[in-house]
Amino acid sequence: MRYIKLLIFSVSITFIIDGCTDNFDELNTNPLALTDDKVDASLIGLAFAQTQYNTVNGLHWRFQISQNLFSDIYCQYYATTQSNFDSDRYTQVGRWADLAWSSFYGQAAPNIKFVEDFTGENGLDLQNAVAKVWKVYGYHRITDYWGPVPYSAFGNGEIVVPYDTQESIYKSFFPILDEAVAVLSSNSGGNAFGNNDQIYNGDVDKWLVFANTLRLRLAMRLKYVDPGLAKTEAEKAVAAGVMEGIDQNATMLTTNNSQNPLNTITNWGEFRMSAAMESVLKGYEDPRMPVYFSPAADGDTDGDGIPFEGLVNGQSKVALTAGQNSNHSDLGPQFLPAALGDNNRIVVIRAAEAYFLRAEGALEGWNMGGTAKELYDNGIRMSMKEWEAAEDAAIDAYIASGNTPVEVGDENNTPALTDIPIAFDTGGDKEKQLEQIITQKWLALYPDGWEGWAELRRTGYPKQYTRLNSDNPDVGPDEIMRRMVYVTGEFGTNLEAVEEAIALPELSGKGGDKGSTKVWWDAK
Repeated sequence: MRYIKLLIFSVSITFIIDGCTDNFDELNTNPLALTDDKVDASLIGLAFAQTQYNTVNGLHWRFQISQNLFSDIYCQYYATTQSNFDSDRYTQVGRWADLAWSSFYGQAAPNIKFVEDFTGENGLDLQNAVAKVWKVYGYHRITDYWGPVPYSAFGNGEIVVPYDTQESIYKSFFPILDEAVAVLSSNSGGNAFGNNDQIYNGDVDKWLVFANTLRLRLAMRLKYVDPGLAKTEAEKAVAAGVMEGIDQNATMLTTNNSQNPLNTITNWGEFRMSAAMESVLKGYEDPRMPVYFSPAADGDTDGDGIPFEGLVNGQSKVALTAGQNSNHSDLGPQFLPAALGDNNRIVVIRAAEAYFLRAEGALEGWNMGGTAKELYDNGIRMSMKEWEAAEDAAIDAYIASGNTPVEVGDENNTPALTDIPIAFDTGGDKEKQLEQIITQKWLALYPDGWEGWAELRRTGYPKQYTRLNSDNPDVGPDEIMRRMVYVTGEFGTNLEAVEEAIALPELSGKGGDKGSTKVWWDAK
């Protein structure tokens, strides 16, 4: 077992991490002790750059086993085409899950802790505020996958690393954001980390808007489990100022040395456009379709005159052995290997999401600065402009359209995913309006399956196709995977803590350590 070393001194910032990640007790050592002899205030920006890239699993294989083979498939952005990939049939492949866990706890979490500790201990107040915001971003993603996870005790140097409940983790996020926002708002025009910040080049004003938008996302996550807190925090976020334009989008710089992982893994030919995406994009005549996906290599295989073809999730091994790549759509041009190094930025949080969050809040009667329809329409408009998918007149026509999703036209006679139109039904049923908001949000979140899966679990939307097969006895083909089960590595090196986590009411009272067990905020 090699000791983890954070290699943060490469001039090109290649973001390499060296170290085996099988033993949590070694991962749980104090990250400050690993690097304080090699870092001073002038170099902390490089450490933060590395932290950002590791937190979003920028390295291609880490991204694949953390997101692409789980949440991207669970929310039906894609379907797998590799016959040996069982996650599309709801099997949580152990080795992949172990690597997903260790990608956070062996890479991102030590980085996060080091930067937060170092900046705090060296009086770098602005940098520390940004580090706190980034910590909340990183940990909300990991708890959304598993529920209770190691959090407050991470880095305690002990062999046993206790888990925190998801409720306590989420409720700690808002005070942390309060602390960070207080510093950021009192230093308007300031800069933290300079051009080492791979998202905003250190712009403190944009980080303040990021923090407020993150607060809004977290607040809405709690709508069904703690509506009072959700309303308070959502209104606080909007009043303080959330993202309203694409110039405020949080997306991470990519280069030849820190690439968008999609540009690499698409070349591996292991997934294609889902049937759900085909039904919605075709039915809506959505101008984002040729941006999100490419025409199938075999052309129009279903005879509808449109060469974009999706695959129903949960294909059998036999069906996949026959080959499904050439007759189904790969990702759009900017995500293919030919675009590698062309600054194809990695999605973090975007203005379109903020509008859809506000639209949902407006449905509840919260003060979101607009009506549900106004905010819904602006969410669509912002997403279209972000992708440069259409001109203003075409966007307006899309927003007013009565188009609905269509039948897929495959061998399974797959029907339309849903019957909801694009045009917001102002006089309609509240639940139908919510379905409209989340369906368009699902389209706008693409390709962020991490967030897409969280919102599917929270709201039940967009509607999903029943998988053709499920190999998971706890989750049927017509059900939603609710969480990841704990990884084998934890049972080997952190047994006492993981068993205590499973005994927590958040899990034990809802079914235990299973993929069918809802996380704390999944309470609709």
